[in-house]
Amino acid sequence: MLMVSLDNAQATPLVEQIVDAVRSQIDDRILRAGMKMPPIRKLAESQQVSRFTVVEAYDRLVALGYLRSRRGSGFYVAPRREGGEGRQLASTDRAVDVAWMMRQALDGGAAQIKASAGWLPPDWLDEDGLRRHLRSLSRRPDARLTAYGTAQGYLPLRQQLQVKLAEFGIGAAPHQIVLTEGATRALDILARHLVKPGDTVLVDDPGYFNFFGNLRLQGAILVGVPRKLDGPDVEQLEALLAHHKPRVFFTHSVLHNPTGANLSPGVAFRILQLAEKHDFLVIEDDTYADFHPHATTRLANLDQLNRVIFVGSFSKTLSGSLRVGFLAARPDLAAELTDVKTLTSVASSEFNEQLVYQMLTDGHYRKYLDRLQGRLAQATDECLRMLERIGLEVYLEPKGGVFVWARPPGFEDVAALASAAAAQNIMLAPGKVFRPQMQPSPWLRFNVAFATVPAVERFLGETLGGCRT
Repeated sequence: MLMVSLDNAQATPLVEQIVDAVRSQIDDRILRAGMKMPPIRKLAESQQVSRFTVVEAYDRLVALGYLRSRRGSGFYVAPRREGGEGRQLASTDRAVDVAWMMRQALDGGAAQIKASAGWLPPDWLDEDGLRRHLRSLSRRPDARLTAYGTAQGYLPLRQQLQVKLAEFGIGAAPHQIVLTEGATRALDILARHLVKPGDTVLVDDPGYFNFFGNLRLQGAILVGVPRKLDGPDVEQLEALLAHHKPRVFFTHSVLHNPTGANLSPGVAFRILQLAEKHDFLVIEDDTYADFHPHATTRLANLDQLNRVIFVGSFSKTLSGSLRVGFLAARPDLAAELTDVKTLTSVASSEFNEQLVYQMLTDGHYRKYLDRLQGRLAQATDECLRMLERIGLEVYLEPKGGVFVWARPPGFEDVAALASAAAAQNIMLAPGKVFRPQMQPSPWLRFNVAFATVPAVERFLGETLGGCRT
């Protein structure tokens, strides 16, 4: 099923928006070879555009090798040609393909400069502390080295998370908390349970690009809610709700990925009012919570897990290999989500959960976070100064976390810049990948822990012609 969400307010022409949406869904294998495309008249009516707009979009897709036209029958998805002309024409977009970017980040090797990665460098993390706690845990007779864990996850860790969430002002009993293999797995469980093919789902624009790919695999129709400095644009959200009936809104409140912005109380209250009025759930992704040094607004704090499902993780702060995350929801949803977890992965690793519990409860974790937040603050200052030297415009000065959102002057789309960086073994994430329909964007995400190496400044300065160092 073709999923298209057009935005008349965007500078990108409607024809290009349709072409980009179809290409991304074919590349992600949501639309497969031989599938028939919607008739021109039907697509034009559903998107409230002229037939000529659809005709031009389909003609471009035929020229690119993505569609085939059958006289008297319509348009069909063309067979994938890995080495053919159609694929070659699309090759320049590989730098902004979601799965490709994740593979590059994971498989790029030590020589690659991951200037836009979503995680910290290994040497920033507490490997010595992990080794020490691993040795201690492995000697305990109750260490679960060979057995499956329980359905909801290690109870003592869930009890400790009850305490942790209470510090955020969120009331969640242990039976409302489900442990998962990282936040990505928690979001996957939620998507599997709440989203059916053809469902309209609201997401941040820009937002978490890897999860957008997951939602496309579920067959969801993604509708982007524009982000502002204080959170989602509630006026645009209300306007979208007048035309769509979403089941879920996936959003990121604290240290938003990719902009680094935080949610304001006024915007949070309005989102919850709209959720009540229009009867949808809100998934609050709080993956970077422990990078924020101060108290801040969260939807789950105001809602107390009535319409909000809260997602967190320790993968960013402790270890990407441990893959320990969690979700918190009202009791009936927590029980249903536990069933989905059990059916799709049996159980999460109780040994990993025991290890995280041990690190949380011996006082080590808090001291480690204090040091990490201080180091991030210093790196953020250095990154901001570097971007200023080169002449990039910064969206905002973040109050913590790992990301800075910035754009070079004179660009409408930085995809080509990201491709040029990749050729020099520098991974830059262009704003296009953070948009629901992969619309062009002039913004880049920078990870402050990686981006301050001289090679990044040198590349940007030389490429943009603005290096004054």
